[in-house]
Amino acid sequence: MMRSLVRIVFLIPILSVTLLLIYYNSVLKWKGIHRYNITEERFVLAEACDAFTQGKERSFVFEDTLAISFERDNCREYIRQNHYITSPLSEEEADFPLAYIMVVHKDFHMFERMFRAVYMPQNIYCIHVDEKAKSNFLHSVERMAECFPNVFLASRTEPVVYAGISRLLADINCIKDLVKSEVQWKYVINTCGQDFPLKTNKEIIQHLKRFNGKNVTPGVLPPNHAIARTKYVHREDLVHSLVLRTTLVKPPPPHNITIYFGTAYVALTRQFAKFILEDQRAIDLLTWSKDTYSPDEHYWVTLNRIAGMYIVTYICISLLRNKMF
Repeated sequence: MMRSLVRIVFLIPILSVTLLLIYYNSVLKWKGIHRYNITEERFVLAEACDAFTQGKERSFVFEDTLAISFERDNCREYIRQNHYITSPLSEEEADFPLAYIMVVHKDFHMFERMFRAVYMPQNIYCIHVDEKAKSNFLHSVERMAECFPNVFLASRTEPVVYAGISRLLADINCIKDLVKSEVQWKYVINTCGQDFPLKTNKEIIQHLKRFNGKNVTPGVLPPNHAIARTKYVHREDLVHSLVLRTTLVKPPPPHNITIYFGTAYVALTRQFAKFILEDQRAIDLLTWSKDTYSPDEHYWVTLNRIAGMYIVTYICISLLRNKMF
């Protein structure tokens, strides 16, 4: 009986210490984190990074952290809660505004995160919502855009089909709206709703400045696998949202233009944006491209390769230098 009593008395402090450790891990630990202004989300992110660096496989679930209930919160509160930048972060950025084209159709939460990441008050943003997008998605984008004076929806929309002419027209529709803007943006960058920046706004403009007023449209002569894209007539199938190739052979490009292929996502100067809207060669090439496959992968780079554009760009740069010096 005496031995049993001694064992019980001995176990009590051990149990007390165990309970105290459990309490510390579950409660006091988080108090310490919050005391140093570390949120639970940041702590989980730190754990994820630590697991990654140690080669451990682990799953982490993040909650939706952006407040988007416009019916409940007004714009001022929405901007404050989601930490939008409300003034230029530097004089360099204020003097070099950018224009963004955002072609979107789904996943508002994903698009909203991308938008917040690239948003700057000195820039201007044209959002093209796919004509086929669901009404609740369109409503959310409209409500968000109303909160910012430098954000607007494209005045004309397209039922976008991947690799079809409608994707290129969505960008061009926004360019038409952007060149009318009073914001004297330097470059226009086109994106989609699933993009996300890897650089800050300042890093982006410092990179663009290195091109000295030239477009960022890398490309090459047509590789063998891409020749059929402009050789045969293609049709958009709006019902199944795809592009079909026919057996009809297309006529050669207008004005004896040599076709190049490159990326569909580009950074274009304001002068070049006006060129594609006004120059007859650009207008005719767009018409010719309407029944090609993925025309946005040859349209920008081909026009940039036209000899006349190099002259126009050079003259513009020369005039600017003469004014500056």
